[in-house]
Amino acid sequence: MPDNRPWVPDVEMTSEIAARLIAKQFAAHAPGEIHLLGTGWDNSAYLADGQMLWRFPIRQLGAALIGTEMRVLGNIAPFLPLAIPSPVCCGTPAAGYPYPFAGYPFIPGVTACQIGWDAGRCLEIAPALARFLKTLHSIPVNPDWQLPGDTLRRTDLHLRIVQLEERLIKAAPTLEARGLNASHIAAIAKKLVDTPDSGRKRCVVHGDLYLRHLLVDTTSEASVRLTGIIDWGDVHCGDRSLDISIAYSLLSGEARRAFFEAYGAVDAVEHARARFRALHYGAILVVYGEDIGDDALVAAGEWALRAGSAD
Repeated sequence: MPDNRPWVPDVEMTSEIAARLIAKQFAAHAPGEIHLLGTGWDNSAYLADGQMLWRFPIRQLGAALIGTEMRVLGNIAPFLPLAIPSPVCCGTPAAGYPYPFAGYPFIPGVTACQIGWDAGRCLEIAPALARFLKTLHSIPVNPDWQLPGDTLRRTDLHLRIVQLEERLIKAAPTLEARGLNASHIAAIAKKLVDTPDSGRKRCVVHGDLYLRHLLVDTTSEASVRLTGIIDWGDVHCGDRSLDISIAYSLLSGEARRAFFEAYGAVDAVEHARARFRALHYGAILVVYGEDIGDDALVAAGEWALRAGSAD
């Protein structure tokens, strides 16, 4: 039976290996201190001397995705109203490590999955998040960027419903303990699965936008502020509903209305596809978070399922 855990790495990465690779290829950035900042499905991220963020692919797919980041991010960053990573160092395979890697100036903030969310906090960031996406989706696509299409079939709802149902079954005990009904969520997704393509012209999309990829500033006890958008390995020329799904995986009620007021017109088909994607994210995050022992990701998945199920 195939391993249904696509986050399992195929190479070892440690702080020591990262520091050695950086020092060998970028002597001016040789780190005095380096520590693991986080590991996702495709990359491990290390913070060096509090100034440079280094991303090292830990799976073959991650190597291909980071190549796209290197080509694209520096070109789109000047258009955007929030900070995104912009690579200044592009490393190559060496010393037994098989993949390219990249270094970026560190963007301050904490990932949004690390804080508690409520209706008030969602409302605070909704307009800024919408304006960011509106700008991103309006950037003219330059052929020189070699921006790929949706090669991973992210918007193939009939493919993704199978994964969604499998993960909801696996997550059912956890969801039940948290007051959520996996069968009810699956039924909502099934009603959406035959939603047609919107037919809109494809645009630049982040492609993997959820709580963990939002950076926020929480230094003020009274408010939360969106400071950046990270982890652009899935950037491609695609369906904007992939990104609009954040309005369903994070926001609901007044905050969701504020998002769409700032973003602009979205048709019924895009709303449906965005909601499906939000439920897909929620199920993945619960299963993924449990597998790696990350309670914050489990909570982010629960939040996404509640928001995605809400009118």
